[in-house]
Amino acid sequence: MNDATPGGTSDRLFAGLQSWLPQRWLAARMHSLARSRNPTVRKLLIGTVLRSYPQIQMSEAAEPDPYAYASFNAFFTRALRQGARPVAAGERTIVSPVDGTVSQCGPVADGRLIQAKGRTYSVASLLTDPGAAERYAAGRFACLYLAPYNYHRVHMPCAGELRRTRYVPGKLFSVNAATSRTVEDLYATNERVVCEFETNIGPMAMVMVGALLVGSIETVFAGEINPPAGSRAGAQDLAAGVGQRFAKGEELGRFNMGSTVIVVFASSSVALESALLPGSAVRLGQAIACG
Repeated sequence: MNDATPGGTSDRLFAGLQSWLPQRWLAARMHSLARSRNPTVRKLLIGTVLRSYPQIQMSEAAEPDPYAYASFNAFFTRALRQGARPVAAGERTIVSPVDGTVSQCGPVADGRLIQAKGRTYSVASLLTDPGAAERYAAGRFACLYLAPYNYHRVHMPCAGELRRTRYVPGKLFSVNAATSRTVEDLYATNERVVCEFETNIGPMAMVMVGALLVGSIETVFAGEINPPAGSRAGAQDLAAGVGQRFAKGEELGRFNMGSTVIVVFASSSVALESALLPGSAVRLGQAIACG
């Protein structure tokens, strides 16, 4: 097996190195650094990202001056200007919750989702809910990766009522193509926040997956929730926000560094757009499916 083979030597070395890294320590250090208000630190981090990612379009931001933000994290999670992302209309139209790239998408087959070619993982393990295997057994899913240059807030793909939020502790592997090909059950292994909703097209799960250097995951109803205050080992349900209704396109949360969102629908009637394919770019608000 050569380095060019999916899951080959270079992929395994990349994943193996991460398994030896002090992932939690690195995330904590990044969390502090990203929130520093020291002008030198703030400008250095923002300038480095702008030079590294010319795809960043500050003209789309509510505050277009990158150096006007109080910290790197404020810049990284910047809001969009009004109208920058029109939300596709239609009661049964499902829209992308993020700007990003499709990692995988398609049907949930026998309660399992595609991670990469030749690799699958169970929806029950992703949601840490044995009942999910039956609930989502014949549904549809989309796994969307957010690169550092993407807008980093997460919005609702359709209207729904929050029924459950669960924080699930875990590893912090990066979530790029190399680790998807190599790390078994990657998305069900990494730290994540699971939000389940009831919608007019049935149950829907939104999973915000943590990754290497992701300082925290936030929701609009509970703030930073990884790990939640007073948390113990193991998954923990959060009461905040339960029963709250969200409109399609409304902000749900944000990543304080780049990562992945997985959307899972229980209904087999959900039809994904034919153009929604692994590797395709998506933008918040564009139609990706219909129910």
